[in-house]
Amino acid sequence: MNETGTDRGDRAAMAALGIDPADFVAADEEQWSDAEGGGGDAAPPAPTLAVVGRPNVGKSTLVNRLIGRREAVVQDIPGVTRDRIAYDALWNGRRFTLVDTGGWEPDATGLQAAVAAQAEMAMRTADAVMLVVDASVGATATDEAVARVLRRSDRPVMLCATKVDDDRLTSDTAALWRLGLGEPYPVSGLHGRGSGDLLDKILEVLPESPRDDIGTGAGGPRRVALVGKPNVGKSSLLNRVSGEVRSVVHDVAGTTVDPVDSLVELDGEIWRFVDTAGLRKRVRTASGMEFYASLRTQAAIDAAEVAVVLIDASEPIAEQDQRVIGMVEESGRALVLVFNKWDLVDEDRRLAMKRELERDLVRVQWAERVNVSALTGRAVAKIAPALRTALASWDQRIPTGRLNGWLSDVIAATPPPVRGGKQPKVLFATQAQTRPPTFVLFTTGFLEAGYRRFIERRLREEFGFAGSPVRLSVRVREKRSRKR
Repeated sequence: MNETGTDRGDRAAMAALGIDPADFVAADEEQWSDAEGGGGDAAPPAPTLAVVGRPNVGKSTLVNRLIGRREAVVQDIPGVTRDRIAYDALWNGRRFTLVDTGGWEPDATGLQAAVAAQAEMAMRTADAVMLVVDASVGATATDEAVARVLRRSDRPVMLCATKVDDDRLTSDTAALWRLGLGEPYPVSGLHGRGSGDLLDKILEVLPESPRDDIGTGAGGPRRVALVGKPNVGKSSLLNRVSGEVRSVVHDVAGTTVDPVDSLVELDGEIWRFVDTAGLRKRVRTASGMEFYASLRTQAAIDAAEVAVVLIDASEPIAEQDQRVIGMVEESGRALVLVFNKWDLVDEDRRLAMKRELERDLVRVQWAERVNVSALTGRAVAKIAPALRTALASWDQRIPTGRLNGWLSDVIAATPPPVRGGKQPKVLFATQAQTRPPTFVLFTTGFLEAGYRRFIERRLREEFGFAGSPVRLSVRVREKRSRKR
């Protein structure tokens, strides 16, 4: 049985004490919520369509149109998308996955070569491939080179002519037959022209179920967000734990723009890792591509169950690191701090880091900590046990009887401070929800912030909650006017 808020046992116990929840009002910013996180059974695996093409042909705009929402980061410059990004789509009652890729150029070098490699990997792992060509430009030498590779593919391939915003360009798409990939389907990703016909064709091409299915169990994999400031090694860590080049890694900070979703087997369990864009600025002050990347990162944190915050152990803890940790804490997600680049840490840096932890991260002393090196693979295996500990704390529920018995002893030893000449009494306590653990204290008066922190600290000493935030809410009994 899964009950939230004050369950029947809580209400009966409160009634026996003469306590009516309706007589109490929230005395702080935390509202007592009856909603509890967690979903039902995982949906069955869906077939995958890889969307490929040269840079700046409108792949991400088209993907946003086909999935019916603005997910992929779009900007009027080439090369915004670099990794392969998976998005869930639904059309005519059928689910499938669209994989947006970076611009594919067969003879690319440097960073663009890594982007092209991601597109090639998407093609090899997808159930079908869609080549996107800019109809306003026509088939270029790069398009022809890509088409030659696709003609040798053992996957079904379809051709999409995008940026067909009016009838004048429709006739020009006939010239794309020479690519040898069959009928080109004209569509406008910007206006939606022809998108319905394209979606119908996609359903015809895709199989009913994916070729390669990874079993994840009835409940589905736990969702893990990799977050941190730019260039701390998030993509390198994802590549290390996944055992493949899943994210583009480059010396240039900010290589990742869209969140990169990956199913990863770690310590005998399947996890869903999401690599996110490095957060440089506050969302309010960011602009352009950086603004949308920040929004996607915040959404990835909100959608996750546990966040892995990567910190560069070779450098002093920065304000940016603290801001990212604050985002995770405010979202109420379980937290694991991973100090990366440990292979670069010497004895002097370890001593300095100990002082920084005591000074800068004192508010998240409860977080799980792991020291790793994504480059060498050092201690990466320790991440999975830390994730399990944090998630177990995040899901933990304390029985009401045990909670109140413990709280009575704590208050007897250390009563609340007097306020306004009166000492408030704690009448009853209950755990209103999990994910994160949220406790409600029913009192006769306001409890000072310092005393609430004291209660939280004692809660952690008694019940653990390692790796999970704990929220404490106070509800003060309203004074009833005397009836004459």
